[in-house]
Amino acid sequence: MLFLALPTLIAVGTGFFDGDGRLTLATVAALGDPLVLSTFYSSFWLSALTAVVGAVVGALVCYALLGARPDGPLRSAVDSISGVLAQFGGIMLAFAFVATIGIQGMVTVYLRDTLGTDIYANGVWLYELPGLILPYIYFQVPLMVITFMPALQGLKPQWAEANATLGGSTGTYWWRIAFPVLAPSFLGSLLLLFANAFSSYATAAALTSQGSQIVPLQIRAALTSETLLGRENLAGALALGMILVMTVVMVGYSRLQSRASRWQQ
Repeated sequence: MLFLALPTLIAVGTGFFDGDGRLTLATVAALGDPLVLSTFYSSFWLSALTAVVGAVVGALVCYALLGARPDGPLRSAVDSISGVLAQFGGIMLAFAFVATIGIQGMVTVYLRDTLGTDIYANGVWLYELPGLILPYIYFQVPLMVITFMPALQGLKPQWAEANATLGGSTGTYWWRIAFPVLAPSFLGSLLLLFANAFSSYATAAALTSQGSQIVPLQIRAALTSETLLGRENLAGALALGMILVMTVVMVGYSRLQSRASRWQQ
């Protein structure tokens, strides 16, 4: 109640009041502003792109680990690394990318001075919206490994044996049995990755120095700007929009997980 419900109610509630504390819908109506809609669109495509890439790459990593012993050194190492990297975000991750592929980063300087290749010849992309794709994928892939690996482990050997006994091929097993069973878990993990990217703030705030190109950064701008006359509580309206999106995503995730749990009994 103190750390989740109360802040949520305050954030949403402020969107329905003006700067003088009077009830109004003008601030919420600002969600239809083209600039706000453009920001939500940017957050959507960034979250969707990194979620899809992270889900596909993470699922392939999980598939490659199927032959490893659950208690073996390889699985233990991958599980440990994934657990760390999935939480390695924020300022630390932004600094790591700046130090590696920033304008004066180690890899950037090496490519420019040794190979004559300037990765910033067409613009300083790392500090703009496209530059968030790589950092986001960096923590999306290990999160997918953590969430999707239990689903792959839930595939029962008896199903493959029954498929082979009935004359089915490996392709038949994956297409008719494994994929339908894994689909709810995969889609649920995909939604979780989308929610993870959609709500990320610190990494974007550290890398993107100008503009409010995604919703969390626009909320920051609304809280700190002194030029939003008549829309002093725009941050509350933006938070309401984010909460609605996150609610839809997490309800879908919960239902998919419930469906996937049928095969994990």
